Amino acid sequence: MNRIEALRRVALQSRCCYDEFYYRFYKCYAHSDLTDEYARYTEAFVAAFAETTVHITDGELIVGETVDGMSEADRAAWETVYKPLSRERAKRAGSGQDSHMAIDYELVLSRGLRGIIARIEELELDCVPESRAFYASAKGCLLAVIAHAERYADHALHLAERESDPVRRDELLQIARICRRVPAEPASSFYEAVQSVHFISYCLSFNPLRPWHQQFQLGHPDRYLLPYYERDLQSGAITRERAQLLLDCLGVQINMRVPRGLSSGYMVGGRSTDGKTVANDLTDMLMRVVDNVRLVYPAVGLCYHADMPECYLKTACEILSHGRSHPAIFNDDVITRGLCDYGVPEDEAHNYIHSTCVEITPVASSNVWVASPYVNMAQLLLDTMTREYESFDAHVSAIKAEIDRRIGGAFRYFSDCRRTRAENSINPLLSCLVNDCLSRGLDIENGGARYNWIMPSFVGMANLVDSLYAVKHLVYDEKEMTLCELKAILDADFEGNEPLRRRLLDGLPKYGNDCDEIDGYFSTFIDHIVAECRKHTPPFSEGRLIPSVFCWIKHEEFGRVTGATPDGRRAGFPLGDGSGPCQGREKRGPTASILSSTKWDHSALIGGVAVNMKFSKRSLGAKSTDVMAALVKTYLSRGGFEMQINVTDRDLLLRAQAEPEQYRDLIVRIGGYSDYFTKLSPQMQAEVILRTEHKI
Repeated sequence: MNRIEALRRVALQSRCCYDEFYYRFYKCYAHSDLTDEYARYTEAFVAAFAETTVHITDGELIVGETVDGMSEADRAAWETVYKPLSRERAKRAGSGQDSHMAIDYELVLSRGLRGIIARIEELELDCVPESRAFYASAKGCLLAVIAHAERYADHALHLAERESDPVRRDELLQIARICRRVPAEPASSFYEAVQSVHFISYCLSFNPLRPWHQQFQLGHPDRYLLPYYERDLQSGAITRERAQLLLDCLGVQINMRVPRGLSSGYMVGGRSTDGKTVANDLTDMLMRVVDNVRLVYPAVGLCYHADMPECYLKTACEILSHGRSHPAIFNDDVITRGLCDYGVPEDEAHNYIHSTCVEITPVASSNVWVASPYVNMAQLLLDTMTREYESFDAHVSAIKAEIDRRIGGAFRYFSDCRRTRAENSINPLLSCLVNDCLSRGLDIENGGARYNWIMPSFVGMANLVDSLYAVKHLVYDEKEMTLCELKAILDADFEGNEPLRRRLLDGLPKYGNDCDEIDGYFSTFIDHIVAECRKHTPPFSEGRLIPSVFCWIKHEEFGRVTGATPDGRRAGFPLGDGSGPCQGREKRGPTASILSSTKWDHSALIGGVAVNMKFSKRSLGAKSTDVMAALVKTYLSRGGFEMQINVTDRDLLLRAQAEPEQYRDLIVRIGGYSDYFTKLSPQMQAEVILRTEHKI
């Protein structure tokens, strides 16, 4: 069995467990005599990293992962004493989000953590008194990470002393040498750079005051790793094959760091901060990690634009044609324009990340709360159907008023959450790696980051517009029934009215079929949402309310609690899975679907736009990759934000439902993220199966 196959099998069985670190943190934190919160936090953070079990899986080349190293007594103490304490402290820290960002990896690689400490010491010389505790804590946390890396070096040496295989012994000795250097010092080789990137991401995943899973993205490795790769390649210190192996090992480690059901990865391509096209060996190799490791992560985004060589798009389509769920294809020009419109300087606007699924944030400078909140647009429509309106236009106005009410309420709630977090939470380690926390002397939780956006997401837009067309046709145009009569039928989930449901579902035009009237409704509501969000300014620097149209898993969760809708959808069925058409409603092929999905401006929805397309794997032929690439280019040329593609077959998915143990690693793209098909809920599995399967 080759190395990556063995490691991916470990990853498939792994359970990301951070309990031991949090147990050791709170055991110290609870009994500390220190009164200053930063000092108390740092003492516990240092203690936890000094005692948490270090582990290296056989065959690993990139190290740093969680294991459950607690004894039975430790586990009992955690569950009964310290876990409740951690939950109480997290509750006090407040609501909101974490880790939807990429840190400043270039800073870590170029200066090392000791270089960052030196910078903090310079800032301390002339800082205000209020920043002194923050700076002291930041230094302490960086030193804790350095000490943890030293413990990995010691463990690798320990394993090497007992290793009988000389090849593996040499690998362990090399791991030990590298962990002695990075991330403490600047990286001096490609191997050191990859190890440093992973190790700092792994350490950031421990967030004691908000102890749940983190999903930091790795930014653009084909930019910041390129100098190390080219230097080592030219000197003969590394081969392309060895570099690919290290990147594959990095890809596996993301799965050890982030549990399924979330999203973590990186982006490739696009343009560098000086506007030049990024397209190199690493761009290709980092995409091929998806094919090599065949796991739910890394979540890879290809930032494509017209000046980029088409071979990279074809590589992405080739990988997708193998049944992989990545790369997702992002429109670099649309996203850059959208970021600039929101006030991001152009050089920074070229350096963005899909901060989990499709939400866009500037790299190294963001503390953005995405999907805050998700808004159920189908339920919003149903809520307006409790009375009659004098006209269709009056009904549309009522829907817009309800949208405004939801946006305003969400803005006030999450602005208050920001203030609560500022008063009750800190994250000094993360603050060292995000602009402009150190220069401002402010923790990231207290507004230190350059961009502090809040991004609400509007779920079920296609259900809204399809339903609205049906309401207009039945109630306002044909006057077959009143609005309240239709609502009564919906409340009964169409019981006794199946012919009407079939007519609504199959007999009326739907979004996704190049129907200008219905597509126009989508545009109308998007324009209104964007304009309304622009009226609100959240707390802290560069605070903005920026909308999105994607769903993660919320289309299934919302659908489960939403009654029947006028588009013919039964109660409890998932809503539409993004900003594309609802499941199975594209009747005129993929081109018509693309035309519908691009009749409205995507650039203002920097919070994320997800369009899913599903192609039949059995229909693929010699030219299918070219056809897929042409469809993607059409979508992008019309201003499409992002496209994600599933290449699979209904029969395969049905077999996976019947024999889940045989298909544990079958991955499908959901609504901005990917997941193992057999681990989805039955409702979500049904939703994926029902999606229109195009033949190319």
